[in-house]
Parts: sequence; structure tokens; C-alpha cells
Amino acid sequence: MTTEASTSWQLYILRTASGMLYTGITCDIARRIEQHQKGTGAKALRGKGPLELMFHCAAGDRSLASKLEYQVKQLNKIQKLRLISQQPESLTEWLITAGTPTARQRQSQR
Repeated sequence: MTTEASTSWQLYILRTASGMLYTGITCDIARRIEQHQKGTGAKALRGKGPLELMFHCAAGDRSLASKLEYQVKQLNKIQKLRLISQQPESLTEWLITAGTPTARQRQSQR
């Protein structure tokens, strides 16, 4: 049995048929996408047509994953598309260089 502390969380970005980008976190991307496709996942994605996984990366523990999710959700669509096209190895570093306020604050506290 895995505990939350040992569980690897992932951040992901999906694109709907209309081009909307949805950001979420999960421990099992395949299961979560299947839930979204069936309409049993997030309400925001229900009835939005086929979904395409555009980006995913390791996000550490639940706490860090939630913080990264918040930061990505603060990005505008152009910034999210840049993130998707660049597929960075380190999302945390990418967010700092992208200049998101929360990432800059966290970096200055170090």
C-alpha cells in the first residue's frame, strides 16, 4: 500500500476539442484522463468533446503539486502554449524564468 508521502504526483494539461486548456494534478494520469473522457472527472470538462494530453511532468508530493498547479493556472493561454511547446525538464525552473509572481516570490525567499 502506498502512502501519500511516497506517491508521485503529476501535473498535466489537457486540450479540449474547442482549444480550451485544462490544468490538473493526479497520481495516475491514464486513470484521470479516462475519468475526464467518461465525464466523471472535473465538471469543467464534461461535454467538451475529445481531450488531448498536451503536457505532463513530475510534480513531487501533493503539496508541491498543488502549488505548481496554482502557478500554471495563473498563466495566460499564450504562456501555457509556450510551456507546452517547450516541454521543460523542470517546471519549477521554467516558472521562475517565465516570471510568474508566485515563482519569483518563492525564489526570493530562498
